[in-house]
Formats: sequence, structure tokens, C-alpha cells
Amino acid sequence: MSNKPLTVLEKHFAQLTNPRVERTREHKLLDIVILAICAVICGADGWTEVEEFGRAKAAWFRTFLELPNGIPSHDTFGRVFARLNPTSLKRAF
Repeated sequence: MSNKPLTVLEKHFAQLTNPRVERTREHKLLDIVILAICAVICGADGWTEVEEFGRAKAAWFRTFLELPNGIPSHDTFGRVFARLNPTSLKRAF
């Protein structure tokens, strides 16, 4: 098994159940979670700031995340995290 940081993160967050309907998934769940974690660690306070951070660092994120439809909107971050199971998210950490 690889010890690359993304591989380790994938392992820890693989247990999260994607709360979105298949047809509405424009962004990978792992991309959303990692973007949010990085933004919060760097001081983002709210979903608008998470989106702004993602856009500012998009080139860097593209070096290890797929981001098939770019950086998610602040509304997407809010909807996804509102629907994630908090116990599962806590266990992943």
C-alpha cells in the first residue's frame, strides 16, 4: 500500500456514505472533504471562504485531486456537509 498523503486520506474517509443522489453528483465526495479540511486548517470560516480558498489554490489542488468540474460552490459545500453523517465524519478523523 502506498503511503502517499492522498492514499491515506482516501483510506480514512472511504467509510463516508455519499449523501447525494447519483444524478446530482458533479464533484467527488473526497474532493469536497479534502478541500474543506485544507481550507479550515488555513483559517476559512464558512462555506464562502472555503470556496474562495479552493479557487485561490485550484492549481495546487489539481495536482492531487480530480476536480472533474472544478471547485465546488459554497452552496455545494454547505449541502454536502449538512447531509453527511456526523458520527461517520468524526470516526474518519
